[in-house]
Amino acid sequence: METLGSLIARTGAAACLECGKCTAACPVAREDAAFSPRRLVEEVIQGRWEAMLKSGALWSCLACRACHERCPMGVDYIGFVRGLRMFAQERGEEVPCSHGGLLQSMMRLMARTETVPERLGWLGEGLETAAEGETLYFVGCLPFFEVAFAELGFPALEIARSTVRLLNAAGIRPIVLPDERCCGHDLLWQGEVETFRKLAQANWAAIRRTGARRVITACAECARTLALDYPAFGYELGVEVVHLSRWLAEAMDGSLSFARADLRLAFQDPCRLGRHLGEYQAPRTVLAALGEPVEMAHSGRLAHCCGTSGWNVCGAVQKRLQRARLREARAAGADLLVTTCPKCQIHLRCAGDDPDVSERIPVRDLAVLAAEALRSPRFPASGE
Repeated sequence: METLGSLIARTGAAACLECGKCTAACPVAREDAAFSPRRLVEEVIQGRWEAMLKSGALWSCLACRACHERCPMGVDYIGFVRGLRMFAQERGEEVPCSHGGLLQSMMRLMARTETVPERLGWLGEGLETAAEGETLYFVGCLPFFEVAFAELGFPALEIARSTVRLLNAAGIRPIVLPDERCCGHDLLWQGEVETFRKLAQANWAAIRRTGARRVITACAECARTLALDYPAFGYELGVEVVHLSRWLAEAMDGSLSFARADLRLAFQDPCRLGRHLGEYQAPRTVLAALGEPVEMAHSGRLAHCCGTSGWNVCGAVQKRLQRARLREARAAGADLLVTTCPKCQIHLRCAGDDPDVSERIPVRDLAVLAAEALRSPRFPASGE
């Protein structure tokens, strides 16, 4: 197990200059004057561990990586925070959970080897999958989100169905695992490493058994976890991990075409797809084929987070962040706010549903919009 000293050395936290650039870039610090990334680093390095835990700052960080874009010393702040959360879990510290811990409980259930989730009930008529092939579609927790967030009208399973429709339209019958489990993203970022390992081990074995050479996912967090965290923890998949937006952008060169709508589309950059994986252009390429892209005041590398990560903390600060994002989309003149992260859509829909919110704007997933706009012999666009 890593020591606190080695964590500080590995992440470069001791090089922090206390210049405050991280705090200036931090979305949480903008809305909560009591939170400061550099203060958390200072308290840990100076041995004030208990004070840091008592402040709640450890769980307020969104791991959005906005601080890394500004840090002149290249401190791996989110790696530092994740390591601290692992220490906190080992100490038995209480971890805050939104939604009564329902989602974490589902993830832990999936980590039990004797539990085999029913994963294929969402596949409807006309969706073609295969038992073997080169391409595997990793669904993620969409089936569970469909149940947990039904009151928001969040069409989680329509994202999954749309993804298969898009692949089918390009002549691909993807493998869909009957025993797929949560990728483990949230538990890992909460510091619950052993449960993450169980989930990773199960998914690693299931994916390797298929012989697939490529894994496509429509979830930004799944993409980051499979591409970066599985190998880092010893679960090298030996496959190419591709987010759906990149596959779509490449497929538009010949396999797919779309009916363009008279709509202005703003894109909410998911932190895991953008700053974590460096993918900014692919979703915008697809948006340009679906309608007229417009940029919000903060986009790309400087995009603001949707306000919640890992189902940890969801309170007044997070709501203000979400409302600010809705205001930016409206100010950009957008008709729709589009994202490629289920959590972004859940949180922005939730903020827009508040009765006192005036910044309402429809929030849609890129996969669903693309599937609706398909131009192909098998899935013609509506009205064609």
